Amino acid sequence: MPLSIDANVPLAPRTTLELGGRARWLAHATSEAEVVEALDWAAGKAVPVAVLAGGSNTIIPDDGFPGLVLVPALRGLSFEDDRAGAVRVTVGAGEPWDALVQETVARDLAGLECLSGIPGSAGATPIQNVGAYGQEVSETVREVRVLRVRDRATETRTPTQCGFAYRDSAFKRDPGKVIVLSVTFALRRGGPPALRYGELIHALGEPPGSRGPSLAEVRAAVLALRRRKSMVFDPADPNHRSAGSFFTNPAVDTQTADAVAAQAVAEGLVASADEVPRYPTEDGRVKLAAGWLIERAGLAKGTRRGPVGLSTQHALALVHHGGGRTEDLLAFADEVRDAVRARFGVSLEREPRLLEALPNG
Repeated sequence: MPLSIDANVPLAPRTTLELGGRARWLAHATSEAEVVEALDWAAGKAVPVAVLAGGSNTIIPDDGFPGLVLVPALRGLSFEDDRAGAVRVTVGAGEPWDALVQETVARDLAGLECLSGIPGSAGATPIQNVGAYGQEVSETVREVRVLRVRDRATETRTPTQCGFAYRDSAFKRDPGKVIVLSVTFALRRGGPPALRYGELIHALGEPPGSRGPSLAEVRAAVLALRRRKSMVFDPADPNHRSAGSFFTNPAVDTQTADAVAAQAVAEGLVASADEVPRYPTEDGRVKLAAGWLIERAGLAKGTRRGPVGLSTQHALALVHHGGGRTEDLLAFADEVRDAVRARFGVSLEREPRLLEALPNG
């Protein structure tokens, strides 16, 4: 069946923010051959190409995209025991992420359970190094199969070649050079869940010496926590038009973290420096809580600027209430970022990306 390419396609309904304009053309590629065909079609017409996956971490410009928007809709899911005792789980880039997590938990495979409830597609997770509640995909990714845009060749990248860091990867730092086709994870059959995050441990309420929670119980607890923060996509939730966490938690040096804590005490925001949320990183820095900084900079949950604002449940989520424009959202994001910088001298980095053309498109 030849690749189907549609013209003048609205992009807002394809994102969780429900903002932005139209694509001049849009193609769903359901195989590696169709991904190549779409790239070649665009090259033949000398138009730019942008890739749109699940739409949960993408901001569409108000004027849309003037070329071809390529949706990698490759499906497929396989499980294979390896000689090291792990189970290799290979998933097509277009598979829904939470359905994958649900299936691995149902099969008693540990490694993704804390990443429950995150919207979007599986192929996007290594790009962002998706993480939540003390777990990141980089811990279990074993291979990422990609298509090089420049020469249309496929290759398989190891975790080292992926260059993972906190909410970051080589794919994100050098965007548009490759298109993710599939991801392979190594999970542990019957392994214990990852219990590293205080809020999750408290929610599970397991007393010392107990048998410990199952993977299914951890998944249920994560979903409940995310739902209370409006971080599970639900059309009935007034905060549902969101990209989740709009800013990453800033990693700063120890001196900056100490200065923020001292300032918070001096201004009466906390009674002691220990009350300022801070977490050590592997590289010796300190991660601060962006949501805490936003609220202490004077922007409360539920703050609105016309059609956009902060979620009523989580200050880290910017939401679209309907009838807005992308320029409204970005202007409010700048206001939030400026308020935190002015109050604490800390810069917040945006997590969702703007839809942009591939460099070689």
